Amino acid sequence: MAWNEPGGNNSSGNRNPWGQRPGQGPPDLDEALRNLKKKLSAMFGGTGGGDSTGRGQGTRFIGGFGVSLIFIVLLLLWLATGVYQVDAAERAVITRFGAFVRITQPGVGMHLPWPIEAKQLVNISSIDSFSDQTRMLTADENLVDINLAVQFRRTDPVAYAFNVRDPDATLREVSESAIREVIGRSTLDAVLESGRQAIAANTKELVQKTLNNYKSGVEVTSVNLQDVRVPEQVAPSQQDAIKAREDKQRLSLEAQSYANDILPKAKGGAGRMLQDAEAYKSQKIANATGETERFLKLLPEYQKAPQVTRERLYLETIETIYASSKKVLVDTKGTGNMIYLPLDKLIDQSRGDATGNNNSSTSRPVVIEGSGNIDASRARGTR
Repeated sequence: MAWNEPGGNNSSGNRNPWGQRPGQGPPDLDEALRNLKKKLSAMFGGTGGGDSTGRGQGTRFIGGFGVSLIFIVLLLLWLATGVYQVDAAERAVITRFGAFVRITQPGVGMHLPWPIEAKQLVNISSIDSFSDQTRMLTADENLVDINLAVQFRRTDPVAYAFNVRDPDATLREVSESAIREVIGRSTLDAVLESGRQAIAANTKELVQKTLNNYKSGVEVTSVNLQDVRVPEQVAPSQQDAIKAREDKQRLSLEAQSYANDILPKAKGGAGRMLQDAEAYKSQKIANATGETERFLKLLPEYQKAPQVTRERLYLETIETIYASSKKVLVDTKGTGNMIYLPLDKLIDQSRGDATGNNNSSTSRPVVIEGSGNIDASRARGTR
């Protein structure tokens, strides 16, 4: 019997070394354990009673059964951590102490309880998306705000789970880096208008190439530029720059159009001048050759009769000179009267006579002869 158990003989000298019974000191350990067992027995259906000398046998049996039941329940709960459900669009990646073991298909599955084995569910059918808005520079040094939308799906569960620490965050960073690179090689006009589809396609290709190099197990299905605009802070200055660039292009086109118009004309005029020069050259050469031949033929005649030939050449030369001149010869010797002559009519008459004469194609000077009373009726054309 314990030294402090109730019912003991105080006369035996077996007394509490700390003095009298509790109330004056701390509670004893045996009494605390007894109270705890009573509570457990009451919880699992025990009476918690005993005889005056200690606990009963029934209390001991019920207490042991309760502890075993608690242990069994905890064991079942621990084993239940290995049961899992995989949906039709998912695949389960099973790891044992962090190392890859297998991939399980849709349905109910079971693995060794935690922490021995664990699972990671990866959805390989659904298409997820995210959007990112950022500001960047174009190739012609203009600022633009880009709202980028990316859609993707997970194609390889093992690569998605093990090769990249955070695949979703990596995809965001890769997408931003790719769009910056593509926009940096494009002009503002291409970004705002004509080249948006090409920019989206190039960005998608670059993102997918980078993810493949990382072996991330992610496939990019589409990349879209949802909103592209110029920041409000720089919009006026940027519009002025765009207008100046458009004016430059317009003036360049006008200059090119003028050049396309004037160059063919200049080339045509130059070709015509060359042809005229060649014709003039040929004419002069032919005339010189003819004159040379004529003089060579006249040389023997001149040597035979120099005076006659000289006079004939003189008369032919004078005739040639006066044929193209507008002169009226008037013989006024021995008279002092004023002579009125219709010169224009006389010249026209002389030209008409020359035109009607088949033997001569040139006009001749009008010669007026006589003295004293001379009037227009005496005027006549002579050779």
